[in-house]
Amino acid sequence: MADQKEKAIDVEKLLKNKLKGLSIGDLENGIAKVVTELVGEDYKCTINDVKYSLFSGADFHVKIELSYNPED
Repeated sequence: MADQKEKAIDVEKLLKNKLKGLSIGDLENGIAKVVTELVGEDYKCTINDVKYSLFSGADFHVKIELSYNPED
């Protein structure tokens, strides 16, 4: 283990939560797009109860539903 170099923790980067700069709508659209591509059917996403953590994270409730489109 003496051969392994320890990496210094960038405290500024850790404390700057970039998730706060994203809109909830952008997160919902991004998640819905990925699920739609994986499943092959149109899905929508709803996010609520967002709580940002001090260390660059977030907790939230995600609801994924099949989008109903009567034209399909």
